[in-house]
Amino acid sequence: MAGFSRKDETFRAYALSAPPLRVLLTVSAPLALYQALQSIFKVLDALMASHIGSDAVSAVACLSQITLMVNALGTGLAVGGSIKIAEAYGQGDDRLVCRRVSTVYAMAVLVAGVIALTLIPFAEPFLRLLRTPDSLIATGSGYFRVEILSLVVGFFNTVYIAIERSRGHARKILLLNLAVILVKLALSALFVYVVKGGLILIAAATLVGQTLVLAYALCTMPRDAGAFRFSLREVRLKRDTVGPMVNLAYPVSAEKMLFAAGKVIVNAMSGMYGALTVGALGISNNIGGLTTSWHQGLTDGTAPLISQNRGAGQHRRTLQFYFLLIGVNVCIGVLGLAAASLCLPWLAGIFARSQSHFDPDFQAMIVSIHRWEMLGYITLGVNSATMALLMGYGYTKRTMALNASRVFLYRVPVLWAFQRFTSLGVEAVGLTMMISNVMTGVTAILMAIPVIRMIRQREKEEAA
Repeated sequence: MAGFSRKDETFRAYALSAPPLRVLLTVSAPLALYQALQSIFKVLDALMASHIGSDAVSAVACLSQITLMVNALGTGLAVGGSIKIAEAYGQGDDRLVCRRVSTVYAMAVLVAGVIALTLIPFAEPFLRLLRTPDSLIATGSGYFRVEILSLVVGFFNTVYIAIERSRGHARKILLLNLAVILVKLALSALFVYVVKGGLILIAAATLVGQTLVLAYALCTMPRDAGAFRFSLREVRLKRDTVGPMVNLAYPVSAEKMLFAAGKVIVNAMSGMYGALTVGALGISNNIGGLTTSWHQGLTDGTAPLISQNRGAGQHRRTLQFYFLLIGVNVCIGVLGLAAASLCLPWLAGIFARSQSHFDPDFQAMIVSIHRWEMLGYITLGVNSATMALLMGYGYTKRTMALNASRVFLYRVPVLWAFQRFTSLGVEAVGLTMMISNVMTGVTAILMAIPVIRMIRQREKEEAA
């Protein structure tokens, strides 16, 4: 066993001993910037779809939630694997790190193969099973197939990025994904504005980007001689190795699948106000992502830090990371709310302009939804910080409960009540999003309280 490389050992010492705020910002800020750039790419992607037409926007908005359901399997595996890898890293157990790294890569390949063989040939029956409108299937079934192929490639990439994140390679992740985003944007612009292509070519640009990440990973992994390298001899598809990672992974996968499924249900319910409402809600979500993506990036960086310090028995330090993250996220939420308040009509107007005409009704729909949705920016920041704490301690079943309540307790029933008992129009969708996002933040605080008490009790016991 080669042990940890000098760089990995240096980062481990830094994560366990440097001032918490400095560690949080240096590790998480590049990941937050990456997520923000990803969100900007989604906005530009939707903008290019709007250039094709409003029906294309609605197809992308609807099908993207379905692809997120599928992608939840890879995300859950990456989160579960990275938590256990970060824990072993904090403990200083290089052999266990290598075993878990190798095993999670092997699992990613197996899951990707099953998804490819199941969904690509049977895309249209699968979409009908999820009650996707026939008009959107006709517009986007080819797009969906290419997106699934991108997700299959992306399964491996998601795991690779999660492992690199647990090593503190945030800048590497940022630069790699920035290059990929630029490639995808350039190709999408070429396909839409020059070639005058449709949705399938937009999805093809994403596939090219994912393939570039895969190629980079496959080229660099063999040169890694430390504990984080892939070793076929260290793959252990047995209960003692796979079990702990799966126990953490399946609640994350279920959580993200349920959340995406809930969004699919909300999209279907929103269709009551007209097919373009689905597209307006998707655009509203993308605009919100310009703020909440920063929260997600900080969570991605902080959860492994909490897990590493937990593995090293530094429980007080894990709470320091949590409270610092709440403060940073609240500041981001306030700034995002101020910016959205000023720029919302302008942003909505951009998306309402296609290659043939300007649609003021579509602009009004976007504004009507998002002026309520944006009121949840601050509470969503608190929710993201709590997610980092829960994932860092391996409480992925609680994260599943938290996100499931966000959709199935505070969103679907609320929208149903608005539709059944009020005469509100499109505005009901925005009110539902606001109530859901605010109540999720309140629930996150209530869920964090007993965890904080447990951590402090554990700290006292170990100090004694």
